Amino acid sequence: MASTAFTPLITRLSFLEAPRWHDGRLWLSDFYTHRVLAVDLAGRVETIAEVPQQPSGIGWLPDGRLLVVSMRDRKLLRREADGTLVVHADLSAVAGGHCNDMVVDALGRAYVGNFGFDLMSGAPPQRATLARVDPDGSVHAVAHDLCFPNGSVITPDGRTLIVGESFGNRMSAFDIAADGSLGPRRDWATFAPLPTATDFMGVLGQLAIAPDGCTLDAEGCVWIADAIGQRVVRVREGGEIVQTLSTAPLGVFACALGGDDGRTLFLCVAPDFNEHARRDAREAQLWTVRVDVPHAGRP
Repeated sequence: MASTAFTPLITRLSFLEAPRWHDGRLWLSDFYTHRVLAVDLAGRVETIAEVPQQPSGIGWLPDGRLLVVSMRDRKLLRREADGTLVVHADLSAVAGGHCNDMVVDALGRAYVGNFGFDLMSGAPPQRATLARVDPDGSVHAVAHDLCFPNGSVITPDGRTLIVGESFGNRMSAFDIAADGSLGPRRDWATFAPLPTATDFMGVLGQLAIAPDGCTLDAEGCVWIADAIGQRVVRVREGGEIVQTLSTAPLGVFACALGGDDGRTLFLCVAPDFNEHARRDAREAQLWTVRVDVPHAGRP
């Protein structure tokens, strides 16, 4: 495992999620301060939106309006040109737990994951359904029986959705049809067998990698934040791990490629993902490190 010198860009946040490089800055959510932030490479931070509930995944409609996942009330919000937040879609009929990360395609269709169960209360894990929200706000269930669908990317040709299953030891891929529907799930990468335990701690003990936030590069590899391994891994289709960067003693829960040349890897780090510990602490940080292969795809 490589020993790497990371550069802290911002510090003293609660828990960072969903980093996206957009319009010359990194945009991301800070869970427990209920804010969407934008930060430049000098570390200057702007609060873009204050979200009543806990924000997670972010993306953009083709006209530039921001979409934000509101986790706890299972809604997708839209930021209008005047800065107001309105409900873009209600996901409660599809989501079996808190809504989470998402990716938005070039046509403004948002693919949104959810926990599938009450993670923070230690409930038994349940399979989850992936939702697609069309630009008109209509909600469609597009993939079922997923093990905590989390970080997602879309390939540059717009034809493939890759989804990390945090409790499934795998990255799954789906063909995207012209109408936004998805073909059958297939393995993009597997790291160990599907867990067979039925309790939360048992599942954790059977995970080799817990894919969290991820980002696609120009060689078709995906950088994956391993939520249990204090590392990011660069993975080829098929599952070969070609590079590993340790973030120990901190965990890493999301990553994104960006910067002017797409070769800055941004890492969202914190001591853990425990809501009760993170909610009142300000120990999360955003780190950067330079890599050789630039960003590709969406986001």
